[in-house]
Amino acid sequence: MRERRFGRTGWLVSELGHGMWGMGSWSGSDDERSLQALQTAVDRGVTFFDTAWAYGEGRSERLLGQLVRANPGRRLYTATKIPPHNRRWPSRRGDPLDQAFPPDQIRAYAEKSLANLGLGTVDLIQFHVWEDAWADDERWQRAVDDLKREGLVRAVGVSVNRWEPWNVLRTLRTGLIDAVQVIYNIFDQAPEDELFPECRRLDVAVIARVPFDEGTLTGTLTLDSHWPEGDWRNTYFVPENLRQSVEHAEALRPLVPPGMTMAEMALRFILSNPDVSTVIPGMRSPERVAQNVRAAEAGPLPPDLLARLRAHRWDRRPTEWSQ
Repeated sequence: MRERRFGRTGWLVSELGHGMWGMGSWSGSDDERSLQALQTAVDRGVTFFDTAWAYGEGRSERLLGQLVRANPGRRLYTATKIPPHNRRWPSRRGDPLDQAFPPDQIRAYAEKSLANLGLGTVDLIQFHVWEDAWADDERWQRAVDDLKREGLVRAVGVSVNRWEPWNVLRTLRTGLIDAVQVIYNIFDQAPEDELFPECRRLDVAVIARVPFDEGTLTGTLTLDSHWPEGDWRNTYFVPENLRQSVEHAEALRPLVPPGMTMAEMALRFILSNPDVSTVIPGMRSPERVAQNVRAAEAGPLPPDLLARLRAHRWDRRPTEWSQ
């Protein structure tokens, strides 16, 4: 497993990380199976694991803590997220900081996450939503500075709202943010416009999430796709979005090279960009871990294929269903 430098932290992390949302609250989550997948990832060289308090109200964090304790001789990097006080995903223009991240919220959930993890320090703590209008508010700045000074967290990040890669640029310029997590994939190429150059200039790490566009870029969605009651994907793949997603995937299918799956092509597209520090697909089974590790190990895509994939950029605007 190749490693990449994680921005100005200087950490060397696996270029393939492990996203843990599906282990917390998605339908079909099974803790024993999740732990098998996590251990398989460690055994295959994955060292970066991303969770959040909101993923099952600590359930996913507890799994990560169990994994770290089961591997005392390995340097595993832990990342989690503070939920907004108003429980609004994503935040909206005009939301005041007091409704999302008052200082007490930042402190309380950093401590809750550490308790769930069973660790004295978490490597990266992230704001789970963000508004760039909050950039200069000294209250969040003091709160995260205190957490770092006390040794409770090593680095601070922001998870950018869906399809809003611009909504963090001022905040990065405060010098207080070590990492930014953003949706980046074959369809969502907009982070390349402004965000990635600014991260490069400021030496801020980039965590690429949603590499398969919530499943679209696996090539397995159909117009008849559905999920069990209560599964988040039912609220995301509303008929309008499902239809467009299937259409975009089908337009992409002729570009998949022989012997390669669409999912492998999607993952390697992201890893072809050196601005990305790590990519965090959700992997809830050892089999999926093995598939993604093989894809990562195959290396960047050929330049001619990358050039053709550029034409499949799909710029979208947030809507009521795009949490």
